[in-house]
Amino acid sequence: MKPVVASLGMALGLPCMVAAQLPALRLPDGVGVNIHFVTGHERDLDLIAAAGFRWVRMDFTWEAVERRRGEYDWSGYDELTRNLRRRGLRALFILDYSHRLYEESVQTTNPITGRPETNVASPRKPESVEAFARWAAAAAARYARQGVVWEIWNEPNIFFWRPHPNVDDYIRLARATCRAIRAAEPQAAIIAPGISGFDPPFMERFLASGILEYLDGVSVHPYRFRRPPETAEAEYRRLRERVDAHTPAGRAKPIPIVSSEWGWSTDGKDVSPETQAAFLVRQQLFNLSMGVPLSIWYDWKNDGRDPHEREHNFGVVDADLNPKPAYQAVQTLARELTGYAVAGRFPLERESDWVLLLTNHLGMTRLAAWSVEPPSTVTLQVEGTPPPEGWRVVAGDGQESRLPATNRGLTLELRALPQYVDLGKSRLLR
Repeated sequence: MKPVVASLGMALGLPCMVAAQLPALRLPDGVGVNIHFVTGHERDLDLIAAAGFRWVRMDFTWEAVERRRGEYDWSGYDELTRNLRRRGLRALFILDYSHRLYEESVQTTNPITGRPETNVASPRKPESVEAFARWAAAAAARYARQGVVWEIWNEPNIFFWRPHPNVDDYIRLARATCRAIRAAEPQAAIIAPGISGFDPPFMERFLASGILEYLDGVSVHPYRFRRPPETAEAEYRRLRERVDAHTPAGRAKPIPIVSSEWGWSTDGKDVSPETQAAFLVRQQLFNLSMGVPLSIWYDWKNDGRDPHEREHNFGVVDADLNPKPAYQAVQTLARELTGYAVAGRFPLERESDWVLLLTNHLGMTRLAAWSVEPPSTVTLQVEGTPPPEGWRVVAGDGQESRLPATNRGLTLELRALPQYVDLGKSRLLR
């Protein structure tokens, strides 16, 4: 049986979308979340869409598709893609992992328990690299014009690359995969390497390999235990400089950085549910201020029921789909700032206080304001006539209030969870 490479639209009779591309720097176009299912779970997808997420990131697993050599079963991912499109959601599919039909078993160490275990080696033999690339190209051709972004592997700089991380082996796989996808579907959107953290030595060797010739984005996972998202600023700036330094001549625009996985656990050791909510929306806003167009929150749903197990508590809903504070926070963000893009950060006396200016195509202005430190009060001078009923302010949990207009300006108490102020056509005075 020959591999099926017809497009999903042709196979399922669906209307075709435009060629895949990364979203604009506008809310909530690049707000995404990671899931751990393929078929079913339509209630999950309803809630994801209702929260304001626009992207879903999910493993696109080699062994789940190629059951026998050269034979691909796309049915599960056909269903997932169809269910996403019904809800206006786009897919970021991770091309991973290895395959026992092409690679041998190796001894590894479980990163959590420290115990030895047996796993399949990551693609490193010429035959397995070629087979992986061939499968990835078939996937890109099948889901052409469905708005999919393809990410090559997940965190190859840590234990997900077996038996141990090897940047040169990963580069060989990434280059072969990019070339195969570009030959099969030139308009496909491809990002990589999806590394854990920023890992400058791994990233520098990756960028220096010439791989940027093929990529539409460079992806990282900026995790930081307990520390807030704003602490990633220096790392983003360093990575931006290195990406620009290795970008091939002739590229019309800078290659975007993508935050393809980032979250905090409510396990009692990382953050509280309230802090998780604040960090989720601040991550999205901070990333946009750094020019990051797509931000995937990890995770959609708690992966277990142990309240003290780190991996069980990254969700914005619990294991029974009950919303945590983070759900309402991202829903409020998406609702209040739909169509708005970050125009800049307003300078304040304390570096830890943030006021972002956001504007839309109608020339309207809204503020997103919060503090990284303990709460503080700031007074902002506004140019323009305030509405008679006062400035409309929406707290991060969705509660609406009005601030009276005074000659002293607009006074806000900044807290960890951002609040949103509607200035209409008015502007802040510096």
